[in-house]
Amino acid sequence: MAKITNIAVQMDHVKSINITGDSTFAMSLEAQKRGYTLFHYTPDRLSMLDGKIYTTVEPMVLRDVKGDHFDLGPAERIDLSTMDVVLLRQDPPFDMGYITSTHLLERIHPKTLVVNDPAWVRNSPEKIFVTEFADLMPKTLITRDAGEIAKFRAEMGDIILKPLYGNGGAGVFHSSRDDRNFSSLLEMFGQMFREPFIAQQYLPDVRKGDKRIILIDGEPAGAINRVPAEHDARSNMHAGGRPEHTELTEREREICRRIGPALRERGFILVGIDVIGDYMTEINVTSPTGIREVAKFGGADIASLFWDAVEKKRS
Repeated sequence: MAKITNIAVQMDHVKSINITGDSTFAMSLEAQKRGYTLFHYTPDRLSMLDGKIYTTVEPMVLRDVKGDHFDLGPAERIDLSTMDVVLLRQDPPFDMGYITSTHLLERIHPKTLVVNDPAWVRNSPEKIFVTEFADLMPKTLITRDAGEIAKFRAEMGDIILKPLYGNGGAGVFHSSRDDRNFSSLLEMFGQMFREPFIAQQYLPDVRKGDKRIILIDGEPAGAINRVPAEHDARSNMHAGGRPEHTELTEREREICRRIGPALRERGFILVGIDVIGDYMTEINVTSPTGIREVAKFGGADIASLFWDAVEKKRS
């Protein structure tokens, strides 16, 4: 087995994270527990010169203490390929900056194992990848044509409108058939985003919760239910959703069985899917969250399962 010694974490700056629910923090704590040496860097520090990928890293030591959760050592410029593993964990938006970082990281993968595989992350945006399993989804339209969206709403009644490359519940709107703000909403989206938007059939089951299911190497490892606040259509924990204990239904296990082979083919070690009622709405491959919430409610130690899978990949 190839020994893992050094791990570089490409993330939003560690000082900015909320350790209570941060999955990157949970994964990094487990890595530290296993004796790996952690190095911290932000994506703006990546460089390519003469075909090599460089970045400026800082040795990182973590503590599970709110307000005093990290120490960073002296900064050092390194050839990133000298690392054993790189965790690709900065939050979206999935914009050209994000895409460019996947091109750079692809130059060192798989000799240095990048998790998740950067080429497949680039080619599998969460709200587009999921459409490969159309029969498992609510009815979904991807377009920026206002006329098409209006016809879709007329057919569906209530719809959800959201940006194609957003995250954390930002810019997600519930629009009913008689919503007088609908035209203004489409105008606003057209001004804010160059890309198409997503219009999706509204699922009333969202009031019971939007379940985040975490898969490790294509197998379900744990889940948490996220219940939206009373006056909000969004269940994302970033947007005020309330986490609660849950178990997987047979339908959810069926969804995991269906998508598992595609996840393994793409080298996705850590994935988070969103399920409302009987339907999957997203496959999150960039920096899926939920690890700490699953553990908090008595579920599996997903951070440990993750590193078991990474070690197996490195063997």
